Amino acid sequence: MNETIAKIVEESLELKKSFFAGNGELIAGLAGEVASAISQGKKVLLFGNGGSAADAQHIAAEFVGRFRRERRPLPALALTTDTSVLTSVANDYGYEHVFERQILALGNPGDIAIGISTSGNAPSVLRAIEVARGMGILTVALTGGDGGKLGPLVDYHLNVPSRFTDRVQEVHIMVGHVLCHLVEEADERQ
Repeated sequence: MNETIAKIVEESLELKKSFFAGNGELIAGLAGEVASAISQGKKVLLFGNGGSAADAQHIAAEFVGRFRRERRPLPALALTTDTSVLTSVANDYGYEHVFERQILALGNPGDIAIGISTSGNAPSVLRAIEVARGMGILTVALTGGDGGKLGPLVDYHLNVPSRFTDRVQEVHIMVGHVLCHLVEEADERQ
């Protein structure tokens, strides 16, 4: 068992090192966009399915609560938390519309939409990103594997090139933490 544990940890660390070495500038640019949007009264909308839904909620909570220091709450909303909206939209329109309808209802030009999909092919995430683009919302995708159909649709594509969902999710949550850290620092300077 110890060998297995060591192998899992090593895989995760190597993937993180490789990903952040190749995407640091992209993440810094995104953090600047998020900080700028928030300073202009805009918000961050996050969404995904399954573990990615949990990541969306986790990241939104870091923005609204606090990350490393006491500061004003930053406007972020996970579109994965309102069960009445999710179930009514899924029932009346189909599950692929659950995030799209919320983007239409809550999104405004200048907001930031962050879609999280380890495959890059989740229909509900794809539809929401397409609608967001049409509304003048900056679009971001956190994906895995080859990025799927989602990668080419967004302004900022952060793809974790692994076929293992668990490793991809480990990097995604670290991206969220790095993003929160950078945005929090930028907000402190304003």
